[in-house]
Amino acid sequence: MERLDKILVSQGVGSRKEVQKLIRSKRVTLNGEVVTKPETKLDAESSEIAVDGQALNVKKYIYLMLNKPQGYVSATEDNLHKTVLELVPEDFKRKGLFPAGRLDKDTEGLMIITDDGDFAHRILSPKNHVWKTYYAELDGEPDESVVSAFERGITLDDGTKLLPAKLDLLGNNRVRVKITEGKFHQVKKMFASCGFKVIFLKRESVGGLSLDGNLPKGSCRELTNSEIAAVFLVK
Repeated sequence: MERLDKILVSQGVGSRKEVQKLIRSKRVTLNGEVVTKPETKLDAESSEIAVDGQALNVKKYIYLMLNKPQGYVSATEDNLHKTVLELVPEDFKRKGLFPAGRLDKDTEGLMIITDDGDFAHRILSPKNHVWKTYYAELDGEPDESVVSAFERGITLDDGTKLLPAKLDLLGNNRVRVKITEGKFHQVKKMFASCGFKVIFLKRESVGGLSLDGNLPKGSCRELTNSEIAAVFLVK
């Protein structure tokens, strides 16, 4: 059960202040009856909500793009560190939100936050081959032998065999790497196994979805339907 005003905000009807004014102005109905209390609790999926007589097609799930800054952990809650969910504006917050995948505390860039578990699983499952693209700066200049090692699939010091990855050399200790997995510290461990330390790391895209260049660090916005679909387009 969720508050009526929160549901209306999550559907893009307006800000919290605006939707509360709509409700108190008797412009919102719930199952055909006028409701005037913003705090009214209801089950959005089994209720009919209308604004000014126009039925609202309540979205079952929400999909957000976050431009993650450094200093936040990819978790729903943490007793020691700030979490990425703390960056989600109040208007987008709803029960069950979580980051679809993780970025290290000192890694920045594209992160998808949602409450759709199946969607997240499709992104994270290696068998679906959803490429995650990262830009990295290293403490040295890799050569074609490192590119070949990535293509074969890196084996970590603990024996973990990683799937083949794509590595583009950009010069001046800069690279772009694509992986379909998301193991703990994976990109850093891959380069470490080849003798390099990652100095800076940023995720640029997930599948066919690229980070919005106009989205400031620490900000997030809702994904469009075409962007949601783009996630599963292999680039």
